[in-house]
Amino acid sequence: MRLYYVHDPMCSWCWAFRPVWNEVAKRLADGVVAQRVLGGLAPDSEVPMPAAMRSTIQETWRRIQQVVPGTEFNFDFWTRCVPRRSTYPACRAVIAAQRQGACYEEPMILAIQEAYYREARNPSDDETLLDLATRLGLGAERFQSDLNSAETQSLLREQICLSRKLGADGLPSLILEQNGLYRRLPYNYRDAGVILERIG
Repeated sequence: MRLYYVHDPMCSWCWAFRPVWNEVAKRLADGVVAQRVLGGLAPDSEVPMPAAMRSTIQETWRRIQQVVPGTEFNFDFWTRCVPRRSTYPACRAVIAAQRQGACYEEPMILAIQEAYYREARNPSDDETLLDLATRLGLGAERFQSDLNSAETQSLLREQICLSRKLGADGLPSLILEQNGLYRRLPYNYRDAGVILERIG
């Protein structure tokens, strides 16, 4: 049995879901394998985010704070940075980190989320991602080389294709594979038990 978690490190709802996902991953029964899949919200872009989109995302942050109390957002991001609708760089950073060891996947995801949501830094910028990699103790030269390499781009495309095959039509998404059958699991942003009961 395999539980796929489709996410994007720059998805604000995934940030809100993080505590529940961590609890689910810890409490999974033996024989259930958890696998993260990068859904890739937005391809590379150097175009500044339009004002209407900035406003919409800020409103989403406010809504999340109401629906999922305790979720932190640093709204200084919107004045300190030049936001772009571009999450693929952050997704590639997760893959580039993994290429130096599977143990770096989760720390890189968290580093990106904290940089974006708490520190008001822009993970759409390679400079930010390189700094995060250095902080995690990754080999900086290799990370910089891997970040935009053809192989990393190909690995991201594979994950995005997998997310579509799994039927993930939003982020986050949970899909359970059992005996070759796939089903989407409902979830609650405040209660891991809802998910664990469905898995059995």
